[in-house]
Amino acid sequence: MDEQNMQQQIDALNGKLDIILEEIEHQRRHRREMEDLKDDLMRVGHDLYKTAVEELEEIHDEVSTGDIAHLAKKLLRNVNHITATFEQLENVRDFVEDFAPVSRQLSLDMMARLHEMDRKGYFEFLREMSSMADNVVTSFTAEDVRNLGDNVVTILNTVKNLTQPDMLQAINNALNVYKKLDITVEGDVSMMKLVREMNSSEVRRGMAFMVQFLKNLANTTDAPAVTSLPE
Repeated sequence: MDEQNMQQQIDALNGKLDIILEEIEHQRRHRREMEDLKDDLMRVGHDLYKTAVEELEEIHDEVSTGDIAHLAKKLLRNVNHITATFEQLENVRDFVEDFAPVSRQLSLDMMARLHEMDRKGYFEFLREMSSMADNVVTSFTAEDVRNLGDNVVTILNTVKNLTQPDMLQAINNALNVYKKLDITVEGDVSMMKLVREMNSSEVRRGMAFMVQFLKNLANTTDAPAVTSLPE
């Protein structure tokens, strides 16, 4: 029984010793890592110091120690503003990241719309309009454009009158009559035949219309036109 207790105590001591050895090994590794880190920092610090000395050597005539101190103080005074600026930059970055999918979709929609417009011929139409504009520019002088500007009101009033429903109907009727005309004059036409034709009611109405039209045209500047024909 005593030997068993002794063995248990020895085992417990061995376990504690193992723990102590592991801790010692951990401390040794930690100390070695810290020494390696110190060596690396020393090398980096030495390189930084050497580089800083070389760089400052190049600008020592333009910059003094007081200027550097002034800059450091200014940075410290405005540290809150600098922090706010960085926060705004972060917000802008977040906005760009959020807007990127939307802008990508907008670009795709725009490309699809442009493709549809090209398929329908919008761009070809614009190219032809550009060619037409070139022809107009090369065919008219600046004096022609000035004259057009002086008479644009008259031109617009003329177009306005021509686009009235009754005028459009009259023009359409005249065109229909013209398309249906089938006049054939056979042989010589004597004066007597012309006189006899003038006695027909159709010719008299046509001549009366022409006379009244010319009278109204002559009196346009003085009085409103009269459209009724004499009986």
